[in-house]
Amino acid sequence: MKKDHSLFIKNMVCPRCVLSVETILSDLNMAYKKVIPGEVTLEQVPSSTELAAFESELRKVGFELIETRLNKLIENIKLLVLEYVIRSGKEQKINLSAFITQHIPNDYSYLSDLFSSAEGISIEQFFITQRIEKVKELLVYDQLSLTEIAYQTGFSSVHHLSAQFKKHTGLTPSYFKGIGQAKRAKS
Repeated sequence: MKKDHSLFIKNMVCPRCVLSVETILSDLNMAYKKVIPGEVTLEQVPSSTELAAFESELRKVGFELIETRLNKLIENIKLLVLEYVIRSGKEQKINLSAFITQHIPNDYSYLSDLFSSAEGISIEQFFITQRIEKVKELLVYDQLSLTEIAYQTGFSSVHHLSAQFKKHTGLTPSYFKGIGQAKRAKS
């Protein structure tokens, strides 16, 4: 009888990441039940040769297997932050720390210290970076105004969004948007 086996993968945070891992699994003829951000459920326990090949292919695209409980905890925090970013704005009624501790039943200061020591940045800094990445994505799509983007990403105002964006990228949102438009015009 086959036994399911879960593997946890670091840096796997988006739908494109899922597709990359599914492609790797298919190329290696490794049968899987599901692939979600941060986790793969295989239909059976892989051999050491299969696992080594899988790990090698993952590294080529910037992923790596998570082997320790603490690494899994860090990766879960990252995934929760990304989920929080997606839910920001009108849907988010609680603060980030409460959101994380709802899903990971540990003291937030413990999780924060653990994350900072492992990643070299605080959870809040990681959150702001992910929010700015979401803003960049929305600016590139060029379908929303800055006011709508600020609201959708949970910033209190366009001014707050602009200040954080400039602090983290060195550019204003309008200038960043203009660069994207210029690149598209050349294509």
